[in-house]
Amino acid sequence: MLKLMLMLKLADRVPTCCRAVRGGGSVSSYFTFQMSCDAVMSHIRRTLSLLRGCRTFSQSARSSSTSISSSDGGLVLRSRSTDVYQNLALEDWIEANVDLQQRSILLLWRNRPCVVIGRHQNPWSECNLPAMRRAGIPLARRRSGGGTVFHDLGNLNLTFFTSKKAYDRQRNLKVVTDALRRIRPELDVHATDRLDIVLNGRFKISGSASRLSRKSSYHHCTLLHSADRSALAAVLRPSCPGIHSNATPSVPSPVANLLDHAPTLQWEELLDAVVHQYNAEFSFSAASALVDPADESAFPGLSSAAAELRGWDWTFGKTPKFSVQTALQLPEEGSSLSSAQLDMDIKSGVIERCQLDVPDDWLPRRLSGGLSDVLVGERFCGHRAAAAFTALLRCESGELRDRLRKLCDAVVTAMG
Repeated sequence: MLKLMLMLKLADRVPTCCRAVRGGGSVSSYFTFQMSCDAVMSHIRRTLSLLRGCRTFSQSARSSSTSISSSDGGLVLRSRSTDVYQNLALEDWIEANVDLQQRSILLLWRNRPCVVIGRHQNPWSECNLPAMRRAGIPLARRRSGGGTVFHDLGNLNLTFFTSKKAYDRQRNLKVVTDALRRIRPELDVHATDRLDIVLNGRFKISGSASRLSRKSSYHHCTLLHSADRSALAAVLRPSCPGIHSNATPSVPSPVANLLDHAPTLQWEELLDAVVHQYNAEFSFSAASALVDPADESAFPGLSSAAAELRGWDWTFGKTPKFSVQTALQLPEEGSSLSSAQLDMDIKSGVIERCQLDVPDDWLPRRLSGGLSDVLVGERFCGHRAAAAFTALLRCESGELRDRLRKLCDAVVTAMG
């Protein structure tokens, strides 16, 4: 235990990143415990207290600490949480609070069903938001770049933390591919130039993203063991037609689960193989500990960081500026259709400009123009748009009200 905590050289302050800022089996059994969670948390708390109370150490104490910690520079942490926001916040907490110049860490985690987009992506382009809402699947934006991924309890996430100098994504992926070859030699797996891992030269089983800071780095990747591929296909498709943006697009690839090609591969066997190979690759004998990111006494400030990641302003408001130009189909009685054109500019998730071109003989310009006006300054959000339209609809009656409602419904649908 002492060795574990000596590996974590924690900063003597609340992390700067925290100031602002769904599978089977029981959650507690999916990782093999090498240490008692309660004991680890207790030790973390004691160590934090000591570090805060002692701003300086004697030379002999520093030498002793360096001697012990330098005998093994690796550590494996396994998150007890399956909440995507807590786990993403845990990544950021470690990066901000652990001295990664002295310590490398492998964090293993998984989430209940969710969709995670990259830092510079557009959620309306990347995922089916209406389908996600119906299924209760949350959306999260991570702080690293890269593309959109679907997580559930059949997907393993691995985060490799190192100093910036030791940053080596190919070597990290080698840990995964070598682990798979060791326990299932029949699997044809290799890492690509795009830093994916593919099976049989075709099926993607892992994707990567990373974040580099001034002195530290982390590289995280997925690994599909037994994910729900039907859910993945249903949610990883666009919500909104006609988007024009410089946001980073995802690159669609055929995917497969390891279990499809290695039916006897158990979850615990996979975890043990990855930990073993991490130690072998980096010449570590890494201690392994279960950690709970919900424990604020062990990870001060993490809950507020998770709350920021959960908020609309981060998830949607950080979307790069984009525009929408799309046709709206306006149903008439019988089988006939009329159409209108929607043209919008959106910045920080808020509508900056809106123009609706509707045939004058279908709806008077004062109504289509009024509808455009009430949208400017609103979030690009169907619920907010519907609420904004309510006052306009109250002021009309008869056929004009029916047509205005159809136009409002078409705009809300176009927003995903």
